[in-house]
Amino acid sequence: MNKGILITFEGPEGAGKTTILQHILPKLQANGVDIVATREPGGIRIAEAIREIILAPENTAIDGKTELLLFAAARRQHLNEKVLPALSENKLVIIDRFIDSSVAYQGYARGIAVSDVEMINQFATDGLVPDLTLYFDVDTDIGLSRVMSGNREINRLDLEAREMHEKVRAGYQKIAEQNPDRLIKIDASQPIDAVIADTLSVISRRFPEIC
Repeated sequence: MNKGILITFEGPEGAGKTTILQHILPKLQANGVDIVATREPGGIRIAEAIREIILAPENTAIDGKTELLLFAAARRQHLNEKVLPALSENKLVIIDRFIDSSVAYQGYARGIAVSDVEMINQFATDGLVPDLTLYFDVDTDIGLSRVMSGNREINRLDLEAREMHEKVRAGYQKIAEQNPDRLIKIDASQPIDAVIADTLSVISRRFPEIC
């Protein structure tokens, strides 16, 4: 690679993007790719502390605007400490969630003006845009069923009403329609091997030098 590459993974709850990321990492690393895999909110100590506040089930007093600002604060610190240095070192950076999550969750689902969500994130990121975003799409009921029957801890956002999760998915679909060159949709309802294959296929077509 002549410069760093930023790929983001997006999707509603239960889409399986975190699991897919764990599966594709060794396959990419086997090709000699220098990868930094991280998540939002989190990835560094300060952002992980903010994550605990955002996702703690007992923090039901957090409103949409507070939630948006906490995500933006964690994102800013994460970029400064981890993402931007890795990109400057010509590494492949893959982030589990990025700005599109804020647009889908706090914008379309919480009802905050999308223009305001984008403005706050523009400020937080200095306008950084992913080179590629993979959107893992799954039916709301399937996604929530996976969350509730899985092994990971149930967080505050998981416990939101079904209507909110439907709005998140609809929001992602609007984002995908508006950004067809950057954002590629993957059917996450398929068996995991098929999702992994589709994911690697999209990455290899866009960046043949790393696959």
